Amino acid sequence: MITVSNVSMQFGGSTLFKDVDLKFTGGNCYGIIGANGAGKSTFLKILCGDLEPTTGEVAIPKDTRLSVLKQDHFAYEEFTVLDTVIMGNARLYEIMKKKDELYAKEDFSEEDGVLASELEGEFAELNGWEAESDASKLIQGLGLSEDILYSLMSSLSGNEKVKVLLAQALFGNPDIILLDEPTNHLDIEAVRWLEDFLSEYFGTVLVVSHDRHFLNNVCTHIVDIDYTKIKMYVGNYEFWYESSQLMQRMIKQQNKKAEEKIKELKSFIERFSANKSKSNQATSRRKLLDKLTIEEMPASSRKYPFIGFDPDRDLGKEILTVNGISKTVDGEKILDNVSFTLGRTDKVAFIGESEQAITMLFKILMEEEKPDEGTFKWGISTSTSYFPVDNNKYFDGCEMSIIDWMRQYSNDETDTYLRGFLGRMLFSGDDVYKKVNVLSGGEKVRCMFSRMMLYGSNVLVLDRPTNHLDLESITAVNNGLVNFKGVVLLASHDHEILQTVANRIIEITPEGCIDRAGTYEEYLEFRKNR
Repeated sequence: MITVSNVSMQFGGSTLFKDVDLKFTGGNCYGIIGANGAGKSTFLKILCGDLEPTTGEVAIPKDTRLSVLKQDHFAYEEFTVLDTVIMGNARLYEIMKKKDELYAKEDFSEEDGVLASELEGEFAELNGWEAESDASKLIQGLGLSEDILYSLMSSLSGNEKVKVLLAQALFGNPDIILLDEPTNHLDIEAVRWLEDFLSEYFGTVLVVSHDRHFLNNVCTHIVDIDYTKIKMYVGNYEFWYESSQLMQRMIKQQNKKAEEKIKELKSFIERFSANKSKSNQATSRRKLLDKLTIEEMPASSRKYPFIGFDPDRDLGKEILTVNGISKTVDGEKILDNVSFTLGRTDKVAFIGESEQAITMLFKILMEEEKPDEGTFKWGISTSTSYFPVDNNKYFDGCEMSIIDWMRQYSNDETDTYLRGFLGRMLFSGDDVYKKVNVLSGGEKVRCMFSRMMLYGSNVLVLDRPTNHLDLESITAVNNGLVNFKGVVLLASHDHEILQTVANRIIEITPEGCIDRAGTYEEYLEFRKNR
């Protein structure tokens, strides 16, 4: 359990949040959400004691073990993987080292014998005899070979280090686990394993994540950081989002009878509480929703950017034909005989182990790179808009304001039109005069989407479009792509976008590609069984 009392946090005169009173209890998973810069990571640091709040206190019962996902991937370079994982239980690791030192002594005294006996007793209580096998299970669960247990951390790749640090945070049944973006750099199978692990976990979990699918699967509560306030709501992210949208609509429906509104809200709660999953978290969430009163429903004032794509012309029969495209980069063949044909209703998710390969394919299709072999042909009726994974070339060294930057892509160049357009993208007031070369990552992405919308294209090519975005913007992108009446070529880490947008999956492999119609989850099931 964690009790937060009257906590406030200020930085340089600005208040991140104030007067926070919350209680986090065992058996629940709390998803912490908020706009970029709202203070999500700061709040976690306060909870684990890495930061002192400006006012208030955080109380954790004595003898409660708290575990935190470390962010420094180079902190354990001189340690083995096994030692790094076991360090997740600091006391157990300390005992192991003390035991080793004692048994290595040449002049082993009677006092040493008594101390060794005490240490052995505590070692057993902490499940020390199972430590290696427990560490191995975590490592293998996350998709790594147990053969790396005795390898030095310095010999591992970046993605492997991420998984080891996650295993460290989960090791030894801690009472409380704090996770800041745990799904970053994880493959699909590792994310699924983590979801299953947390769904059956008995303790208290607090997690910051932009992965809506992950939040939906594991969370019993949502903790919303919004305009200096932190509020807790029952349910997962989907429930929080849908109910806050519903409450906003009802506020506007002044003429609707109160009884009708209550009936609609009760029906809404019942729909979300009817969860058939047997996991601990899902069962807990269902029980909490059953007890939820109308007054406790979220009514967020959160603003969402408008993202919608309206094609200027209809698509013809021929969209895109790709024949035998291959490409070698730095001596490595990353594309090998890739072939496919797209139809006018296709929304294709491109997946694969190599993000570089997918990015290269998109660059070839956008004529930014040339293939070593093979050809491609766009249909006469197609017009494309491209969202690159790296947008720096559009902003670096550019001294234009946002409104002038947008003007170069718009048919209507009047300030009135552009200010209205940018307002819907959450650039209001004097924001439109900010220089584009000083914008944050999220602001640049919103500018790129604005540019794409102004083009009126009927084919969208998007390479990881949700990078740098907060949950509100990700949701807006998701809705915009679902409603788009054209063809989509999409690469993304966001499970929810892939599942709700794509009707076809193309997996880029070292030997070409695998092409199947259907949803993302249907493809994952196919891949698991093949």
